[in-house]
Amino acid sequence: MRKSEKTSPPGSKPLIPVGTVVHLFFLVALLVCLPMSGIIISGKDPTPYLEFPPRTKHVEHADFSWVGFLLMGAFVLAVVGPLLIQGIRFYSYKANQSREIKGKHAAPRYGFPFWATAGLLLGAVSWVIAWNRFDFVGEELQQHTFTPLWICYILVVNGITYRRKGSCLLTRRTVRYLLLFPVSALFWWFFEYLNRFVQNWYYTAGQDAGPAEYFWLATLPFSTVLPAVLATRELLQTFPLFDAGYDEFITFRVDRKNQRPTAAVILAIAGFGLALIGVFPSLLYPLLWISPLVVIVCVQVLRGEKTVFSKLKDGNWSVLVCSGMAALVCGIFWEMWNFYSYSKWIYTVPYVQKFHIFEMPLMGFAGYLPFGLECSVVAALFGVAYRDDEEGEGEPANDANQSEKIQEPKKAQSN
Repeated sequence: MRKSEKTSPPGSKPLIPVGTVVHLFFLVALLVCLPMSGIIISGKDPTPYLEFPPRTKHVEHADFSWVGFLLMGAFVLAVVGPLLIQGIRFYSYKANQSREIKGKHAAPRYGFPFWATAGLLLGAVSWVIAWNRFDFVGEELQQHTFTPLWICYILVVNGITYRRKGSCLLTRRTVRYLLLFPVSALFWWFFEYLNRFVQNWYYTAGQDAGPAEYFWLATLPFSTVLPAVLATRELLQTFPLFDAGYDEFITFRVDRKNQRPTAAVILAIAGFGLALIGVFPSLLYPLLWISPLVVIVCVQVLRGEKTVFSKLKDGNWSVLVCSGMAALVCGIFWEMWNFYSYSKWIYTVPYVQKFHIFEMPLMGFAGYLPFGLECSVVAALFGVAYRDDEEGEGEPANDANQSEKIQEPKKAQSN
């Protein structure tokens, strides 16, 4: 080797590549500017949309409509129905091929980590405090009960995953997983920003708080969103249905020569819709959950990068199903814990504001499905792969090796 040639020491690759930083900056600028540009071009006053903390209710929502409810229900059923049928078919096949399936997907039993046990106990205490109004807790502390609940949820779900397969994101990709906490706070603040244009939810607590107090009151629970969804996704991937039930499903291909033109057209449509979200909030509010995903994926296609939809060409829907289901599972816990909490949120969703489960209208749960994909896409930008068998592609082993030192997997002895 020539003296002028230098080899990079192991682990010298930056945690977040420069290209990713530039990519993220472009995406954030695009997604933030589009909704506000629509407000300005339409001649509306942008001041209420920039109010912080948000207090003014400036959006008038359409009343409940059976037509709107049924149309949305039909659309959701058209998307989810084939996936449900595939799941039923898989379990029918599993029943006929039980030995083969069980042999391939049998989950070994490892010890339940001590930190997960601690999370389970502390979570139970946090739940009791969150749903009651004990005098010794006080109003100030009562406002922060949501964050401990979700920290405990994250520990317990990682612990269950660890017990099922001997590792989890928390022990295997420790550094990158912990990085998701600050990323998650920024990630959900973006959706809070988009909500300014449609006002589909508002918070009952913190109305009298100043900007700094409100920021920290909100940021702490926001930081748990991505870690919770990603931990749930990995847990689901340990089950046969989500690991293998959708890996040979409907194929969806776009010719390579048509991928970039198609992405450019879809990007323009999604961007146009996002720009109009504040102009027609009652009609376009679903784009709050759909457009960011479409914009990010289209930009990835234009850059020639892998996307969350890349494996559809082979008929593999596993990542999509796991991601959507993970967000839905978390959504059930979010809505359940929100119901009796002191710091809670209330929904105002046009056309479908009926048939509530906790505080959420029934059709509102459909928004968790694309949101789960967005969580997976953003986490992947920061090095958390869609599946653990894809980890380390194109990057040196760093925290993956270090995590082995945290806790060696030990199989639980069975009687």
